[in-house]
Amino acid sequence: MPDGFFAVGPDWRVLYVNERAEQVLGAAEDTVGHVLWDLPAARLPGLEENCRRAAADRTPVDLEVQLPSDGRWYHVRLIPVPDVLTFYFTDVTDERRQQEEYEVAERRATERALLIGRLTEALAEALTVEDVVSAAADRVLPLFGASGLALHALDGDRIRAVRAIGYPDRFFELLASRDVLKDHPLLDALRDGTPRFVTSPEHFRKEYPLSADFSLKGGKKAWAFLPLLVSGRPVGACVVSFDQPRRLTGEERTLIIALSGMIAQALARARLYDAEHGRAQQLQRGLLPRALPSLPAVATAARYLPAGAGTLGGDWYDVIPLSADRVALVIGDVMGHGLPEAAAMGRLRTAVHTLAGLELAPDELFIHLDDVVGDLGDDFYATCLYALYDPVSGLCTLACAGHPPPVVVRPDGSVHLLDTAVNPPLGAAAPPFETTEVRLPEGSLLVMYTDGVVESAERDIDRGIAELSGLLARDPAAAPSASTGAGGKDEADHLEALCDSLVFALLPHQEHISDDAALLVTRLHALPQEDVAVWTLPEGPLAAGRAREHVRARLADWHLDELVTTTELIASELVGNVVRHAKGPVQIRLLRSRTLTCEVSDGSLTTPRTRRAGETDEGGPGLQLVAALSQRWGTRQIPNGKCIWTEQTLPEHPADGSTGAG
Repeated sequence: MPDGFFAVGPDWRVLYVNERAEQVLGAAEDTVGHVLWDLPAARLPGLEENCRRAAADRTPVDLEVQLPSDGRWYHVRLIPVPDVLTFYFTDVTDERRQQEEYEVAERRATERALLIGRLTEALAEALTVEDVVSAAADRVLPLFGASGLALHALDGDRIRAVRAIGYPDRFFELLASRDVLKDHPLLDALRDGTPRFVTSPEHFRKEYPLSADFSLKGGKKAWAFLPLLVSGRPVGACVVSFDQPRRLTGEERTLIIALSGMIAQALARARLYDAEHGRAQQLQRGLLPRALPSLPAVATAARYLPAGAGTLGGDWYDVIPLSADRVALVIGDVMGHGLPEAAAMGRLRTAVHTLAGLELAPDELFIHLDDVVGDLGDDFYATCLYALYDPVSGLCTLACAGHPPPVVVRPDGSVHLLDTAVNPPLGAAAPPFETTEVRLPEGSLLVMYTDGVVESAERDIDRGIAELSGLLARDPAAAPSASTGAGGKDEADHLEALCDSLVFALLPHQEHISDDAALLVTRLHALPQEDVAVWTLPEGPLAAGRAREHVRARLADWHLDELVTTTELIASELVGNVVRHAKGPVQIRLLRSRTLTCEVSDGSLTTPRTRRAGETDEGGPGLQLVAALSQRWGTRQIPNGKCIWTEQTLPEHPADGSTGAG
């Protein structure tokens, strides 16, 4: 018998042992007649229990045991016959080893298939080159026990490193800053489309002596240089590296080459996306203000965050300087995402700039803006909040079309949600538009935002506004500080820090937000009363002379003697124009800020216009002279008439040594 066989009697003494059993249990003369349990080879866990059970139940029993004598595995079958219990045992060590190897291989294959499946999913979802590298590193490196991955992109005739994982930062900086050496396996792989496998530093030095020393600075000791090909055309290369010398098997090489094909497709797609995303971001930046203006009446800071996946959005903000240091603060949102919405946003922002420059009242401005949205098509709607701030009176006039209300932080630290009159969104509204007027004290903070800042899938808009208000109440940067002067760098830094903290708290995962978001925070400053002078003039010919007297006296008080002559002439021309062509009451106002503003108002709604004087005209050049003497000039409607204003540049060194700014 090729299998081992022996038998025991009722008293468990060995009756018979065949030749194969003798090799395991010992010679026949050493085993026959002995009690089975006394034999060293039979002292196995569970053997006696199974033997007694087979004998008692008269039923066969199968088990597998490992004998300590030779360390091999045996399949044992216990068969009871009358007065005897027989043992058949077969060496199954090789079968068990093969089964274990098969199970290990099967488990590895399953894990490999799972990792490849996850890699396929991750690469399919990867949008950017960064995403491709992360997906490849997370899924490819564990398959081969690798420790590093570097991705190179082909730009024309140049190959450049774009991202690496598992390398020292300094090494990658060097790698990205220089061209790949001519004597390098990466270039060979790209040249003929065939991967190169370098198994050790010695192998590298032998095959590529000129480039080995630099590559070894990365701390790796084996490499797979894989060309990334799409439709037979190289788009880049991938380097998989190891901390120890490594020779990949034929199966591993076949697998890693197959995976490099998947990475190549994802890289080509990601580079197209990155290029499109870059152009989209450039377009978006071009549609938004490049920098917010520095103005005496306000200090501002803003943030714009595009929606995830790099889509173009319709959110915008703006700060528009107007006459007499007044400022228009604007924030809006064209509903939807994409290039048409971004283009619509650009048109609306341009329209607001133009209409604000015409000095239109907020409600009248919204009437024209609604017409602009209507001309875009039936599918376009936009929300907008427009705040007109006057630093002389502290009055803020707001017009709101379907937009979230602004939040105000007063100088005492109290936070208020402004109760503005809300009109339907532009494109769905019908004139007239209601406005709200509120007087805001010096140092107040006005916070304007789009719904993307406060609303998300996990948070409704009311809860988001409440969270924003709570953050403003707790953040020290929201309150005015005595150490930060109006318009100074410290104040600007405070507002920038406030924007950052609000964005971080409300939008912690900025790269995954579903809606674009815009935020505009503004610190309001009043024009000091000593920098404002107002006089009511008599009607008739005496008005111009009285205006000159007031101007001369006040400019002397302000030590602006250099501007006396031109300002007298401007005031005289404007007042004379009112006396000749308009009606009273006539009022003149001077404002000293970063410029000198001279305003003349009257009770007429007729807008003056410049015209070329004829040879027989007695009125002279009129407004042409005013335009020549002023840095800029214009008109605006006021509740009881109109106002003509001019601005002049202040001298750099006033007589009293002050800056001349309020």
